[in-house]
Amino acid sequence: MTRYFVGRFLGLVTVLFVTSLVVFGTVHLAPGDPVTFLLHGRPATPETLEALRAQYHLNDPLPVQYGKWLGGVLHGDFGRSAQFHQDVGGLIGSRLPGTAMLVGYSALLVAVLGVGAGLLAALRPGAADRVVLIGTGVTTAMPSFVSAMALVSLFSVQLGWFPGPGGTPEGLTDRLYHLTLPAFALAMTFAGLLARVTRSAMLDQLGRDHVEVARARGVARGTLIRRHVLRNALGPVVTVGGTMLAGLLISTAIVETAFDVSGIGSLLVQSVTAKDFAVVQAITLLSVAAFVVVNLAVDLLAPLIDPRLSLHGEGTS
Repeated sequence: MTRYFVGRFLGLVTVLFVTSLVVFGTVHLAPGDPVTFLLHGRPATPETLEALRAQYHLNDPLPVQYGKWLGGVLHGDFGRSAQFHQDVGGLIGSRLPGTAMLVGYSALLVAVLGVGAGLLAALRPGAADRVVLIGTGVTTAMPSFVSAMALVSLFSVQLGWFPGPGGTPEGLTDRLYHLTLPAFALAMTFAGLLARVTRSAMLDQLGRDHVEVARARGVARGTLIRRHVLRNALGPVVTVGGTMLAGLLISTAIVETAFDVSGIGSLLVQSVTAKDFAVVQAITLLSVAAFVVVNLAVDLLAPLIDPRLSLHGEGTS
């Protein structure tokens, strides 16, 4: 057990270190000059340009810049935003609640709609199964920005049931109301994928020998599904669902931009456009960290849901 945890922790640290190298190098090798944005098109003397470069350490060699940046990150200092003129940590912290609420809302929709549709398709073969397969095929193939435009056009413009992009919600209820369309736009693709995984896992368990034996012994259908099918099918569902949770966080940029949600995703888009190096590096590194941590949590949770799985992902004989 101890060896497993140590190995996974070292793997997590290695992934984050390699990611930091890739992110830092990619951002700084991209074309363009962040000083141009800082000046907002105003003319500047060579002395002013030099002062700005010195302030943001742009004159240092890349290895030196990386060392200073990584040292700051290890102490919780992600640098200063050239676009917003404030600490990156505080800037991300102010945008985090909006993204966290959107991701949480979307995750709930993915779990309810995805698992519910998958169960319906597996337990009701025929018309219901075909409808679910067609519906999930459409949603999984539809990009988030297309879903966003379709939802706004139908439920905001034509029906007027939900507000469009923008607006200033007041209170938790109003905020959830404003986040409903963005949450659905973000959740649709993931819900379709989870529905198909749930359906496949349930059908696999329904065909197992022990289920046939239990059915022959006269076990009630509800008890059979709950004790012998659903519990054993939860393993792959939880594993894929955990990965999707991390994917939701990474996929917020398009939806937040489309609905004008003040979150980390829209902040990332703005920062990439403005070549705000510090913000892009911080958000990318934190997103990868969240993805790795969620995957680790899923790996640790899977054996508790399905005891046949070991911590190494191997089933018992």
